[in-house]
Amino acid sequence: MADTFISKVATIEIPVANIEKSLEWYVRVLNLSVLHKDETTAMLSFNTPGVPTLFLVGTDDTRRLVFANTPWNIPQSSVIDLYADDLEQAYTSLQSKGVEVGALNVNEQGYGGFGFEDLDGNVLSVCNIDHDQSI
Repeated sequence: MADTFISKVATIEIPVANIEKSLEWYVRVLNLSVLHKDETTAMLSFNTPGVPTLFLVGTDDTRRLVFANTPWNIPQSSVIDLYADDLEQAYTSLQSKGVEVGALNVNEQGYGGFGFEDLDGNVLSVCNIDHDQSI
């Protein structure tokens, strides 16, 4: 095995315009717990061991987490894919919380996902592919 000195992702930083509004949104919509909060940042947890935390960072920079996935012709693709055992439940749960979600795409094997945006236009997605099972 090669000299592996990085073993996992610890934290994902997400740029936001208003820390208070974004914190409320992430807690309400994704049911996350607050580990830390100050005037410009907040650390959120999925309450699952080994899963990265989300670190909301208040910024005046208007760039957000999104890119054009040209090979698949997706003009606004997610940088962060969240995981859900039950895609349909996640889809309807987000809808019921007022989140505008993209199309639910599932392949013949039952794997798939869908996209959505946070308050600031950071593009996120939910999938049912558990990469921990493939290690």
